[in-house]
Parts: sequence; structure tokens; C-alpha cells
Amino acid sequence: MSERSPERADTTPGTSHSSASRGRRRFTVDSLFSDTRAQAAGVADLPDARIIDLDRIEGDPLQPRRTFDPDRLDELAASIAAEGVLQPIVVRFDAERNRYIVVHGERRVRAARIAGLGAIPALIRDVPEDHRLVQQLMENVVRDDLNAVDRAAALRALRGQLGDPPWEVVAARVGIKRSRLFQLLGTEKLSEGTREDIQGGRLSEKQSRALQGLPPAKQDALRELIVRESLSSPEASRLARVYRDYPVSPPHDREAAARALATLRGLAVANDPDSARRQTRALLHAVRAAAGGDTSGQAQLRQLKSLLAIPAFSQDRFARETSAAARSLAALVERSTSMTPEVRASLVDLRNTIDALLAKR
Repeated sequence: MSERSPERADTTPGTSHSSASRGRRRFTVDSLFSDTRAQAAGVADLPDARIIDLDRIEGDPLQPRRTFDPDRLDELAASIAAEGVLQPIVVRFDAERNRYIVVHGERRVRAARIAGLGAIPALIRDVPEDHRLVQQLMENVVRDDLNAVDRAAALRALRGQLGDPPWEVVAARVGIKRSRLFQLLGTEKLSEGTREDIQGGRLSEKQSRALQGLPPAKQDALRELIVRESLSSPEASRLARVYRDYPVSPPHDREAAARALATLRGLAVANDPDSARRQTRALLHAVRAAAGGDTSGQAQLRQLKSLLAIPAFSQDRFARETSAAARSLAALVERSTSMTPEVRASLVDLRNTIDALLAKR
């Protein structure tokens, strides 16, 4: 009888070697460090994730973003101080400088420094320079918290990096509509002061659209009014439509432009009885002139209708407003005191305007 082989000597009678191997669990050193908890299922480590000291991180000199709002940085710094950095930044290693250069997340780096952190979580990526700039540009173009002036500059730089294709190609590449792209590029035509107000957060991009196409003196006058009185975008646009053709003499004088704008603004806003009377007189005068066929009166009436956002004629609304005027006249008849000069002047203006309209018909 032959001697049994060593392999079979260790098997249990009635079982094969292969089934015994399947029944035993192989031991490895890695198993000592493996995470067997339920939450570890389907989770892998990031090989390039690091915690990097902030003094080893520098901003990218080619970063398209040029403006960082101090108030927003302080808000982000307060959040980081309370909660930490929730999203790692992306960096590349510069061997010559022995520093990590920010690819994405410079706001987080600046805010982390303000918050007093010594280090920040980061993902290390080896990105070629041309591709890196395209990535940075695309990220900045689509960010909502980036001002329109810097986004326009990023769009133009991105176009250059892509080889100066048509703007439609650039819009498709970053995923924005062509009309939106040209709205952003429109900020490049604004005055330097206007662009600085947009970058500083004092003027929104929507508000600035009212300024496009205005000559420099008018643009600066309207910009200052928008910022000073916090005009909404629709208010600014209505004012700009009339202001565009409103006479200013001398035409390039900023003070003359500001005075003309103040006159228009006084007509547009009737916050007190005096301004309401001025607005009414201007309207009635323009209606009489237009009814008499005067072309300048017709142009003035169109301007006032635009300035005051007067809707198209409605018989129902006319009936309601005539009724309101009739009630005011009824109350006036019952007054025990005599009619004031202001009321008499308004009634004369109204009578003359009605006569002019009836004569036209």
C-alpha cells in the first residue's frame, strides 16, 4: 500500500481538499485594518486627499477671478470657524516653488485664513496649465456669486483659450444661453465707475443693464442715482428709456446730466402733493400739445407714458378713474372755504385739456 501524500493527510475523511479550502477563511495582514462596519460598504479612500498647511498654499496668479467681496468672505469665514471646511479645495503641486497652487477654491482658502485655521482639506491634482485655465474659467463663468464684470472677463479669456471660436460655441461649452452670454459681455461697454460698482456689489448686473448705451455723463448720473436710492431694475430701465433722448446741455457735462435726471426723476415719483401737481401739469400739457398735432408734444407724451409706465387706454379703467374724479369734485363743491389757487389751477388745466381732446374728436 502506497504512502499517503501530505496534501491529503490533512483532509478530513469524506471531504475533498477543494471543499476544505472553501470552508476556511484566508488570513491577511490587510484584514487587520479593513473596515467591516455597515457604513463602509461601497466606500473607497481618496488617494490624493490631504490636509495641507495653509502656509504651503498659494493662489494661482492666472486665476480669472479678480474680485473677492469682503463681506461675503467674512460670512464664509464665520461658517468655516463654526463648521469647518465642508468641501475640499483642489490644488496642484509646484515643485520649483515647493508650494501647492490653488486650482479651485481660493475663496475657501482666504476665508480659512480669516477664520484662523492652520490647514485645509485638499485634493491634489496634476492638471496641465492650458487645461487648468479652461477649468478655472468655466467654473468662474457659471458661478452665481461671481460678479458680472469678472464673469465677462472670464468668458473672453475662455474664448481665447479655446482658439477664438464663435461666441455661440463658448456659450454651449459653458452651458449658458447665447442671450445670457451677451448680457454679461455688455458690462464691458460700461464706464469704469459702473464696472467698479458692479465688482464692489453696490450695483447689480440687472440694474446695470439700464445704463448700457447711455453716453458717459448720463451713465454716471443714472448710476449714482440707482446706487443712492436703490432703484429697482424696472424703475431704472423706465427712467433710462426716457433719459436716453432727454436733452442735456452741454451734452457731456456731468452736472448738467445730473440736473436733467433730477427733473425726470421728479416727474416719475410723486411722493408729495407738490410733486404730484408737477406730474399732473406736465402730463396735461403734453396731452394738449399732442391733441393739437404738435410733434414735440407727441414726443414728450410718449416719454412721459414710458417714464410713468402708463398702460394702454382701457374704457373700464377710464370709467373708474372718471368716477373717482367726480367724487373729488362733489366733495369740492361742499367745501365751506373758498377754492385754493392750486386747486383752481389744476381745474383750469383739466378743462383746457378736455377742450383740446373734444376739439380733436
